[in-house]
Amino acid sequence: MPPKDPKLRNITIKTGVVKRLAKEKTMYEKETAQQEAKIEKMKADGKDEYDIKKMIEVKGESAAMIMDCLNRLKKAHQELKTILDNDTDYAESEEYKAAQDVYSDASSVISA
Repeated sequence: MPPKDPKLRNITIKTGVVKRLAKEKTMYEKETAQQEAKIEKMKADGKDEYDIKKMIEVKGESAAMIMDCLNRLKKAHQELKTILDNDTDYAESEEYKAAQDVYSDASSVISA
């Protein structure tokens, strides 16, 4: 089997990065919502203030990770767009088509 074209390999790598970052952002958003629900339940149950403060701290860390993921996702998303715009001669390849799908999916994650 001949070695894979470096440009196709780069498309595959950038696609994987965008896909992973979009998934991470979604998971951090879900985790933050779960933490918020736990905090509200703890307050309603009259739990210890220290425990509630710690949960708020954990929620804050998750919220900070959302912004970090979003910034990294925007950068990777733009890099993937640049690659897709410049390497149109690979438009018929599976890697290119997969990259286009991931690019459009990530666009909705970024705008959410």
